[in-house]
Amino acid sequence: MDSRTLEVADQLLLIERELRLLGFWALEAPSAEALASQAPFCVDTLAFEEWLQWVFLPRMKAILENDLELPQASGIRAMAEEAYRERSGEVAALLEALGAFDRLIGGTR
Repeated sequence: MDSRTLEVADQLLLIERELRLLGFWALEAPSAEALASQAPFCVDTLAFEEWLQWVFLPRMKAILENDLELPQASGIRAMAEEAYRERSGEVAALLEALGAFDRLIGGTR
């Protein structure tokens, strides 16, 4: 098991928490077609928070649950900053949680 596994799991929970606090957490999944997008972050079919909830979090949880190798790098905060550039103050805690995830994955604290 990777020594970062527990920290990554905790960070994923913090990301989910921030999505819920912001009211970004949806009860109904997007369509299968929307989720099947080949574009990075499904930018052509999903809002960024939808991608986080329905693609990123489930994929990362599957990696952890199956003890698979963690990604070597992550730049999710940069994408979030772009997606929320008009609302950066409102989503500051989410940006921080995503940045902490990026640092964990990249091996820096």
